[in-house]
Amino acid sequence: MRSDNAKKGLQQAPHRSLWNALGVTKEELDKPLVAVVSSWNEIVPGHMNLDKIAEAVKLGVAEAGGFPVIFPAIAVCDGIAMGHTGMKYSLVTRDLIADSTEAMIMAHQFDAMVCIPNCDKNVPGLLMAAARLNIPTVFVSGGPMLPGHVGGKRTSLSSIFEAVGKYEAGTIDDAGLEEFEEYGCPTCGSCSGMYTANSMNCLTEAIGMGLRGNGTIPAVYSARIRLAKHAGNQVMELYRKNIRPRDIITEASIKNALTVDMALGCSTNTMLHLPAIAHEIGMELDMRMANEYSAKTPNLCHLAPAGPTYMDELNEAGGVYAVMNELSKKNLLDLSCMTATGKTVGENIKNAVDMNPEVIRPVTNPYSESGGLAVLSGNIAPEGGVVKQSAVAPEMLVHEGPARVFDSEDDAIKAILGKEIHEGDVVVIRYEGPKGGPGMREMLNPTSAIAGMGLGSSVALITDGRFSGASRGASIGHISPEAAVGGPIALIEEGDQIKIDIPAKSINLLVSDETLEKRKAAWKPREPKITNGYLARYASMVTSGSRGAVLKVPGKPELS
Repeated sequence: MRSDNAKKGLQQAPHRSLWNALGVTKEELDKPLVAVVSSWNEIVPGHMNLDKIAEAVKLGVAEAGGFPVIFPAIAVCDGIAMGHTGMKYSLVTRDLIADSTEAMIMAHQFDAMVCIPNCDKNVPGLLMAAARLNIPTVFVSGGPMLPGHVGGKRTSLSSIFEAVGKYEAGTIDDAGLEEFEEYGCPTCGSCSGMYTANSMNCLTEAIGMGLRGNGTIPAVYSARIRLAKHAGNQVMELYRKNIRPRDIITEASIKNALTVDMALGCSTNTMLHLPAIAHEIGMELDMRMANEYSAKTPNLCHLAPAGPTYMDELNEAGGVYAVMNELSKKNLLDLSCMTATGKTVGENIKNAVDMNPEVIRPVTNPYSESGGLAVLSGNIAPEGGVVKQSAVAPEMLVHEGPARVFDSEDDAIKAILGKEIHEGDVVVIRYEGPKGGPGMREMLNPTSAIAGMGLGSSVALITDGRFSGASRGASIGHISPEAAVGGPIALIEEGDQIKIDIPAKSINLLVSDETLEKRKAAWKPREPKITNGYLARYASMVTSGSRGAVLKVPGKPELS
């Protein structure tokens, strides 16, 4: 056991004295040391139940012969951080989580690990850590929130953000807005649509690191506690069989996850997180690869905000395994990939049944023949920009209009709520990328305001920042290269015509090459917005959004 480095032998007598100080018995020290990495805290609704999950995991580990020890991982609530300086600190925590987990595992020489994430950045952060550390690992999330009920309709967080726009437009009053506040988010759990947290928890199943139901069993269901106990049992089985994350997270399994991503209609943030996870195993996943998989993968699910169904309905319909079983009928998955169950993908999904063909469409009757995401390229985005095409109104799939240019999200919000944006406009929000933000803020406030004010089917928004999984409409994010490094988005001027053609995968500024060259020659870098602390260090190390906003490693060649 690797943990013997911290437990056994003459030189470890001082170590054992410290284990004694923790109340650890000699019998426990004879067992494999299993980290239970819990993201529990009292600020994120998706995490308030993780103490219960962690205790269930510990029981499962101990029952199966391991010695479980809890330590924490941080997590930001993107909803609470939204629309102010706090959102600069969301994406950047993904690397803090991976790095701090690495530090704890290596410092204490753990033999295996169970990761308990739930929300947007700690799921990919812990997946990055698992791939990097390569000790037997199982994931069990805290589960999704149940949908709320407002005005007799099921609802979720995105509806509440859009309600702000409705209020500003005068279509609901104070009482209507308060009803959304009171009843929109009724339970603990990750917000109930196919937003980033649920997208990544579902893709943890698809990539093979989570057990069945990890992405879909609601947080308040007792089945979630049973799943946690099974995860604790299973990590010991992986330890005994020496099945490790890099046996599971492979190029083939990441491509499986990309395929499932397209079928589910996941958040555009997956185009940041899958490349970052791939980077940890030495694989380059350019986000433009998404178009190859989108072209051959039918979109089978329209969960909120793309449609009227929610995570509890996906769970009842058969969950991620049922979606994967449908995809296997078109030979779209590598069924030989090993998973955390100790079985292959094919063995896992062979008996999965689609229980509701309205929630999970059969491959013979998909919502569309192509997947939920599209990557657009053109003279605005030479390295690409991403849109959730399954959540775009049909009339906005092709759009041309004048640029309304803003150098921050805050300025754009003022203009939108001030009714300065009109039908046909293309809102451009720049200097919000990984370096320029810094931190690549989510733009749920402006997209929701546009939708809530009735402009969702007539106004587009493009940014070098990113979007919440709760965003919908013609919202194109991750425009790369970003403005802060002189990308073409920095050269757009007020009133320039922009043409977006999602079916053609193109986004272009309708000015001449000569004009762009002149603007480029005149462009000067902006002074950094933040010059000290973690964000300044992050800005100095982060790469393009098109590459997953991974951090450069000094002295290590970057993937080309």
